[in-house]
Amino acid sequence: VQLQASGGGLVQAGKSLRLSCTASGRLDRGLAMGWARQAPGKERDIVAAIAWSGGKTDYADSVKGRFTISKNSAGNAAYLQMNDLKPEDTAVYYCIGRSGLHYSATRESRYYEYWGQGTQVTVQG
Repeated sequence: VQLQASGGGLVQAGKSLRLSCTASGRLDRGLAMGWARQAPGKERDIVAAIAWSGGKTDYADSVKGRFTISKNSAGNAAYLQMNDLKPEDTAVYYCIGRSGLHYSATRESRYYEYWGQGTQVTVQG
């Protein structure tokens, strides 16, 4: 499975940005997806996750209420709508995937075997 993220950029604080991720390869086994981010000098954290079914989501406290993760009905794309962006949201954002028909959403990185290339998000305050 290959993951391709896009949509990063430079925005002012308080504005919105939408990240997209396209999955390709063997998707017949199902794919739960998520978004991780890594700021300079900090550890990489998973900020949002969505189940294969799309019915369950999970968010880090730092983005809860501002970010929304979603998937398309075909199961080969995920999105991260980021509203009310803050300078502390500045990071490289990675699309991640976990194969299988998972009905739960997890933000534990050890479960994700697929990591796409990152897209830079910079929020100016």
